[in-house]
Amino acid sequence: MLGYPIAYALATSTGKKMAIYLVCIILPFWTSILVRNYAWTVVLQRRGIINTVLQSLGLIDNPLSLLYTEPAVILGMVHFLLPFMILPIYSVLKRLDPNLVLAAFNLGARPFQVFLRIIFPLSMPGVGAGVSIVFLIGLGFFITPALLGGPKNLMISTLIEDQIKLNNWPFASAIAFILLSVTVVLVMLFNKVVGLDKIYRADI
Repeated sequence: MLGYPIAYALATSTGKKMAIYLVCIILPFWTSILVRNYAWTVVLQRRGIINTVLQSLGLIDNPLSLLYTEPAVILGMVHFLLPFMILPIYSVLKRLDPNLVLAAFNLGARPFQVFLRIIFPLSMPGVGAGVSIVFLIGLGFFITPALLGGPKNLMISTLIEDQIKLNNWPFASAIAFILLSVTVVLVMLFNKVVGLDKIYRADI
């Protein structure tokens, strides 16, 4: 939901505006994921920027517990994974034939109809590629849940790591096998419904 509007704005912009958008999207790739998570730690902590601003505006009396929560983990994951969703959609939108849009307008279609019936269906290969990439990368997330979620917000990767620390190798192996099995099943299902092979060929 966040990636598509940004990709569309990037694909329809030109000149310096497009360059600025592209730099803002690619910029996270130039920063270590560890540095980004520590930055979110500084922002979300009880004396961080958000709580300081809210208290200075008189909106809250006591600092909010933003760090070590599930929303903090989601925020950190979205920050890292968003470019992986934007770029595949952008690459497909950029290759769309503009004559199709012009023909639709000449035939009396409204902007929303053009988007709904022409642009969005033709951009589905990019959406499918972005979803599959984000899903596969998100399954193995470890650093973000460990730093922003704390011990109360476990994901499968951190749970496996905790069991290894406790020398509970059978349980850790079982969880890892379940994770692998679920991944294979979901990827096969996604390939059956959407067609990953067609998506990646179209994206390439």
